[in-house]
Amino acid sequence: MRGLNKVLIIGRLGRDPEMRYTPSGKPVTTFSVATSRNWTTSEGERRIETEWFNIVAWGNLAEICKQYLTKGQLVYIEGRLQTRHWDDNEGVKHTSVEIVANEMIMLSERRDSDESSGESIPEDEEFPF
Repeated sequence: MRGLNKVLIIGRLGRDPEMRYTPSGKPVTTFSVATSRNWTTSEGERRIETEWFNIVAWGNLAEICKQYLTKGQLVYIEGRLQTRHWDDNEGVKHTSVEIVANEMIMLSERRDSDESSGESIPEDEEFPF
């Protein structure tokens, strides 16, 4: 049986993309995307929950993301979940779950104002990355 690992998200960039190159010269770009979910509790209280995703893009897509994406922009990302494990310099084990993108669609213009869409990115929210 064949497995399936596919993730689709729409959200706003939490920071400008950062691009670097592997030792072999392959471009890799990383950025974060926030998605928000709204609901009303049984007591009638309105709630909002924001989930942050680390995104990794490789090759040509990495170059496109670095060139065209900016903080606050609304974007569609399609890819797969990947879990990385590593030990830091003190020997502490770390785990990171990220989305390896294979498709990106810009849903708003660069530097789109938050007021126009009614959505916003929490300012200065602490990220675990």
